[in-house]
Amino acid sequence: MEEVEAYKPEVVVQLRPTSPIRPRAMVDEAVGILLAHEDADSVRGVVPAGQNPYKMWRLPEGENGPMKNLIDVEGLAEPYNAPRQILPPAYWQTGHIDAIRLSTIAGKKSLTGDVVYPLLIDPRYTVDIDTLADWAKYEALVSSGLEMVYPGDVLKRPLPETVKLLVLDFDGVVSNNLVWTDQDGREMVAASRSDSLFIEPLREVGVETVILSSEINPVVAARAKKMGIDAVQGLGLHAKGPALKRLLEEKKIDPAQVVYVGNDVNDLPCFALVGWSVAVADAYPEVKRAADFVLSKPGGGGALRELCEIILKNL
Repeated sequence: MEEVEAYKPEVVVQLRPTSPIRPRAMVDEAVGILLAHEDADSVRGVVPAGQNPYKMWRLPEGENGPMKNLIDVEGLAEPYNAPRQILPPAYWQTGHIDAIRLSTIAGKKSLTGDVVYPLLIDPRYTVDIDTLADWAKYEALVSSGLEMVYPGDVLKRPLPETVKLLVLDFDGVVSNNLVWTDQDGREMVAASRSDSLFIEPLREVGVETVILSSEINPVVAARAKKMGIDAVQGLGLHAKGPALKRLLEEKKIDPAQVVYVGNDVNDLPCFALVGWSVAVADAYPEVKRAADFVLSKPGGGGALRELCEIILKNL
């Protein structure tokens, strides 16, 4: 960097790719610890050790002979027989982060140096990907709802000053995403009556509301009629984005003045087309991460009322 870009950093931060699930403030915290301690050569991320090293053993060569405990503990003759609670706590270094002074790298030819301060990381973020099985195991953690640094993170936009159109997904937003089907194939869904109370007040201040649904279902039409709003149906599972674009062109509405509410991954294309994207409280983690705003109420359980009140309060 110094030779090519004429740039000489004070601190080098290493983020190892085998521990990709990181708390959001981790980098700032590590650099802050390093800069706050003049004696520190580096800061390394650690988590509580999953296995206590004081209960570990070394085997003789050839594995034919008596074992010896790995680490002694002063004042304890047999640490391997002692309760874990009285043993010294141990920590495992992870690949989450190393914050290193340039002087440590250049002067001591080391990526840690002699004085290493800890950054204690929540053990829920403990990830070490070495095999394909590890990948599958931790991929589930990414979708668990755990707050983390995520490559898909986007800058959260504020509610537009002017809102002309509120677009709603049906399943999981207007309804609670459950369906009851009788022996004749007729379907029923559950929705909150309170969700429709503020549709008319929105209309009075110039905000139109419409439902955008992937499938053609009389349940959708019936609920939309009851709420006094239009419903656009039969779009197909992955066609919501193009359908929303056509709708905005037909209505000649500025996309920046549109709010879209969704709960599932097929709503994500619509998020990028509007001025404010909203997820219900029980939306999929990927959807909540991508949304500009996440409601506190679940779909079909007061989420729409909550959003209507927010819009009316801020217009």
